[in-house]
Amino acid sequence: MNIYKKITSKNGQCLNDKIMEGFLNHYQRDDIRKTHLFGGRYENIYLTEQHIPELAALIIEATNHAEDILQVKNLRAGFWFNFMPPESSTTLHTHDDDDELLSAVYYVSVTEHSGKLILYEKSNMPAPRKFEITPEAGKFIFFKPDVPHEVSSNNSTQSRLSIGFNFGQSYC
Repeated sequence: MNIYKKITSKNGQCLNDKIMEGFLNHYQRDDIRKTHLFGGRYENIYLTEQHIPELAALIIEATNHAEDILQVKNLRAGFWFNFMPPESSTTLHTHDDDDELLSAVYYVSVTEHSGKLILYEKSNMPAPRKFEITPEAGKFIFFKPDVPHEVSSNNSTQSRLSIGFNFGQSYC
């Protein structure tokens, strides 16, 4: 795999509306775990299949793609929602904190100008090469967890919803 791999979901079209509806019904509840507070917005919102049953099929699909990319079986997937209202962005970071083998983002709801995923190629060059990826609903972007990345400002008038994933070896 080069710096990233784009894959179209087999289930995205039929799941995205239900996932968005479930997200909007639950994300503001006080009992929902939220982390990474930047600029007044939580970058990570943790809803599960118990909140949104349609997530189960998407998680299985994402995990199958990750296993194919890595040529490894029995991966586990951690995931979270990233809800970006207009004028918000996601700060530069990596996902290599623990035992992650692969990371991904899946786009649930995007509009034009709602922010690009920017991946930075790690190198010894003073200005690393960057890849700006325009989001598309129903698409996965897979990348290595140590790749620095951010999301540019949502310059649209609508909120954008994506799901971040980290894949690691299963403990069982």
